[in-house]
Amino acid sequence: MILLPILHKRFFSSPFKFLTPNSYYHANHNNFGKFYCAEAVQIQSGNGLIDLFDHLLKYCISRIDERFNLDGAVKQIHAQVTVTSLFSSAFLSARLVSAYAKLSLLNDARKVFDKSPRDCFSSPLFWNSMLRAYLSDFRYSAAVELYFRMREINLHPDGFGFPLIIRACAMRGDIRLCRLVHSHAVLIGLSSNLHVGNEFVGMYGEIGLMGAALKVFDRMPLRSRISWNVVVSGFAKNFDCEGAVGMLLRMENEGWEANPVTWTSVISSFAWCGIGEKAWGFYVLMRERGVDATAESLAVVISVCDGIMAATKGEIVHGHVIRGGFERYIFVSNALISMYGRNGDVRKAEYLFSALNSKSLVSWNALISAYARAGLCDNALSAFLRLESSNTVRPNVVSWSAVIAGFAASEERKEATLKLFRRMQNAQVLANAVTVASVLSACAELSALPLGREIHSHTIRLFMDNDVLVMNGLINMYMKCGDLGAGEMLFKKMEFRDIISWNIMITGYGMHGLGLESLTIFNQMVEAGIGPDEVTFVAVLSACSHAGLVAEGRELFHRMSGEFRIEPRVEHYACTVDMFGRAGLLEEARRVLRSMPMEPNAPVWGAMLSSCEMHRNVDDAVESAAVMFGMESSATGGYMLLSNLYAASGRWGEAAEVRTLARAKGLRKVPAQSWIEVRKKVHSFSVGRGFELDMDGVYLVLQDLKLQMVMESYVPHCLFEPA
Repeated sequence: MILLPILHKRFFSSPFKFLTPNSYYHANHNNFGKFYCAEAVQIQSGNGLIDLFDHLLKYCISRIDERFNLDGAVKQIHAQVTVTSLFSSAFLSARLVSAYAKLSLLNDARKVFDKSPRDCFSSPLFWNSMLRAYLSDFRYSAAVELYFRMREINLHPDGFGFPLIIRACAMRGDIRLCRLVHSHAVLIGLSSNLHVGNEFVGMYGEIGLMGAALKVFDRMPLRSRISWNVVVSGFAKNFDCEGAVGMLLRMENEGWEANPVTWTSVISSFAWCGIGEKAWGFYVLMRERGVDATAESLAVVISVCDGIMAATKGEIVHGHVIRGGFERYIFVSNALISMYGRNGDVRKAEYLFSALNSKSLVSWNALISAYARAGLCDNALSAFLRLESSNTVRPNVVSWSAVIAGFAASEERKEATLKLFRRMQNAQVLANAVTVASVLSACAELSALPLGREIHSHTIRLFMDNDVLVMNGLINMYMKCGDLGAGEMLFKKMEFRDIISWNIMITGYGMHGLGLESLTIFNQMVEAGIGPDEVTFVAVLSACSHAGLVAEGRELFHRMSGEFRIEPRVEHYACTVDMFGRAGLLEEARRVLRSMPMEPNAPVWGAMLSSCEMHRNVDDAVESAAVMFGMESSATGGYMLLSNLYAASGRWGEAAEVRTLARAKGLRKVPAQSWIEVRKKVHSFSVGRGFELDMDGVYLVLQDLKLQMVMESYVPHCLFEPA
């Protein structure tokens, strides 16, 4: 008699049951944990015992999602299969492989596979179980190796195994391998199989060969709705919006009704291409056609609810989420938190986050990003610290990047960016391109050249120095910190330059007064076939303004709308007014100001006022200042400029009146601040407040500068005298 303890004590309400060759006990599936006798079943042959083990393994697999610890139970069944000499059953071995795979015990699954008797290897079912196990664990290379082992023993995969092999090849992304497998399927006559054909369409879409995918699709003798959805999804994954829409129309013309999966693919294609309005339009069309939204389609459309009418769209989709009961899907809630964060509605993002029963790392990252985008750096850091102290999840590179980016974007808290980056390094979290770009941005604004060079070395060690985002950050840092040679070298080294790369160089040269160099880069950019954008023209016009290149700037301003079809915006007019004003061409500056198709804003009038102050034109300055003062603005620059102009003209009473007016409006000038790094320590100082270095030496340098300015016939009116 063979004794078989069935599973573990924790699953039974009674002591161990024992199995004889003549009888065994079934499980009652209605109450897991109470594994008791429902009925006795007579076993007439050895097949009954195989059925029992199969039944027990299936039962364990079905309960894995209930988070019971079933490792021991499956291993006990495995031991009993070995003891009862039923290991030669390919069916039972395949079931054991599947059970171990479900438990994520891939090594145990492979041991069962390798140690199975030779007879098992002639069964495609046996191979399919191992292939499926590898795919479930994303081990695509191992699945491909298994396929080649099948070929070595001259065994052909069946209609269930081939789709698994095709999927593994697609995820490997090896075009030659994909074509080899396709040829094999044609050779053994499986290419006309519906499931195999669907997988080949998906495979070619995954590796970017939509022409080949369409050929396979058109030659399929039989198609299902899945076939149509796979080809539409292929176009979407390859960012071909027109192709996805074309297949949707063709599908409907051939009598097939598009389901939510089809519509989700089309909406996704526009979302991934950054065409949010089109994605929203197709979502609305889907609803008008009476197609119910799914959690996936809602998550996609939530991601495009920004820009114009963002708040309204977000509220509409949020309503659809509530009515459809999709709040229980955490990825939908995470998408809503991100959406409200992008649109600046932090309170709703907080409410949704607090309502989550189970907060994933994505949820935390969405909340931190929401705070960071809104400029609430302290809130972002507080949420990050709560995540850091959490017992369930730990911060990842996205968490660090979000909080670092928030501080990097802050005008007053950039120093904290560098401290956080040091903490991130100490936590042994590898930075990604986004993190590095944020830190480099802070280094550029703080003129922290030594740290910027250190981060440059860091990017080389991590092989990130070819990433466009990182390279742009490095060039920007070097140019703003005054190391133009390093910036030029990196720019020339870049294999691929986007428009941001060119704009950074133009801006960098311009801010150092090298207008001709800015123009040279601009011309090289146009010759390279890169079309300038609005930012480019702001940079190059500003460079011309600071370098006194009036003729060149005038020509560029006219080329902007004539040659490049870019309508000037208020920023371009401000640069042009400033350019003419600095050169003393105040009448031409006024002509540009009056010709503006839009209402001039404070920066435009500020440029005009600054020019009047520079050239001591009091009357025009008063006119410009009067307009500026009538605008709702917290800026004090206009008041200070007019007051200084009155003072320089000896009109002390008017100067005092202007300052009194500024104080009456509650305006207060924020003192300018400078900083210098000495012996790896940054020292900051501002007007009226010294710093701990030797101030006597600083005053001597200022006196020397003042003397040189007087010798060059420039009378300084802003230098302060030592107390």
